[in-house]
Amino acid sequence: MKLDQFKPLTVYTIYIASTPEKVWEALTSAEFSKQYFFGNAVEVEPKLGGAFIVRTPDGAVHISGEVLAYDPPHRLAVTFNVNWPELIEKLGPTLVTYDIEQVGGAVRLTMSEGHDRPLSDDILSGGRSGWPAILSSLKSVLETGKPLVVKMGPPQRMLDALKAMGIKTP
Repeated sequence: MKLDQFKPLTVYTIYIASTPEKVWEALTSAEFSKQYFFGNAVEVEPKLGGAFIVRTPDGAVHISGEVLAYDPPHRLAVTFNVNWPELIEKLGPTLVTYDIEQVGGAVRLTMSEGHDRPLSDDILSGGRSGWPAILSSLKSVLETGKPLVVKMGPPQRMLDALKAMGIKTP
């Protein structure tokens, strides 16, 4: 898989009053990620080619992928594929990259979601609504010790677009 075949279609940058090491831990620790990622646990096998898994609160695999860049505490890139039937077959793989930079007394965290093909705004609306909530909650946990309480699900326009493509969603 070539990283340059993926074009970032969603990019989100935030500044966090923390250290790169703490942001890295938040992104790669199953216990920490449960606090800000809707109770989901992020599991990262710490090596290139390692497994990337996001488990739902009941332990089911929701997202799976492979570690494609692993440079603690600066850069993590993983394939980030939601385990819905036919999703990867019809939409292709997703690449999520986190770039972590010290900027003065803060950290600049840039998340980009890339794809190997053009996708409609309806399909992209899922990530574009979910990432700001997830990363804002991460920021809140790191700065205050408390996550944000955000109730949300996949946008209806995304679910309708997937249904029109014949992709089943839970």
